[in-house]
Amino acid sequence: MNGTSRATVEVEAGAEAGVGAGKAPGLLPFYLPTGDGQRFCLLHLPAPGEAPRGGIVYLHPLAEEMNKSRHIAAAQARAFAQAGYSVLQFDLYGCGDSSGDFAEARWAIWRNDVQLACAWLAARVGGPLTLWGLRLGALLALDLAAQLPTSSQINRLLLWQPELDGRRCLARFLRLHLAAGMLQSADARADARQELAAGRAVEVAGYCLSAALAHDLEMIAPAAPRVPVYWLQQENGGSLPPVIVRQAASWRDAGATVHLAGFDDGAFWQSGELLACPHLFEATRKLCADWLATKLDDEGCP
Repeated sequence: MNGTSRATVEVEAGAEAGVGAGKAPGLLPFYLPTGDGQRFCLLHLPAPGEAPRGGIVYLHPLAEEMNKSRHIAAAQARAFAQAGYSVLQFDLYGCGDSSGDFAEARWAIWRNDVQLACAWLAARVGGPLTLWGLRLGALLALDLAAQLPTSSQINRLLLWQPELDGRRCLARFLRLHLAAGMLQSADARADARQELAAGRAVEVAGYCLSAALAHDLEMIAPAAPRVPVYWLQQENGGSLPPVIVRQAASWRDAGATVHLAGFDDGAFWQSGELLACPHLFEATRKLCADWLATKLDDEGCP
């Protein structure tokens, strides 16, 4: 039996008794089989003998931002698990240790990945299900939640520094390509958008971005979410950016329940250093107090 199937069997065996019930606390890595390969997953478990209070599925950001933010996402996932939640982190298709190449990634595949992950966790964990996304992962969560029926299994969204529009997200990503091009000769530099418009892939910070995925991103502009939103946004000079405040107000006007708070840690998803981000963790704990009801004291924060 290979490592993948053994890990899958371990997960299924634990699930028969309920995820986290009677199991040692900690982290369970495994591969989730799909129709086009497998997705690498990390399952953070509550304390042994404790029935999970709900499930949380984490959606990572785009490209190198995923790697730079792994330590922060893992620390928060451990805190959620200590508070009694089962937390599933997984790598989208073409990302991290999952099947496929980034050049083959498509928005529809990623949406399907999220639905599969949510269904997997919901089938094994009782209680509400939260989609928690960072940057592009938050945009993916918003896009999915805006289109699902109100009777869907997703109960709430937790958004960390969300991308709110696919077109702007793509523009920011392509700036990395342009910055690299400035170090080359003028003749060697190509206009990324022209290349993509012609159906050709471009390399952006070591990632091969396909014209198809670029087109997918440009089309994403989610409507107001249909489930409650808990939104953490980096502050500028001690206050939230006006554009963020206006967006939250727009969603509320459209009938959405939006809880918005700021944090003043650094941009860990871009930093070359490993930032600790205690303010983000504390802001998350306070913003989500109505459902998190954490059992941790101040010393138990990540």
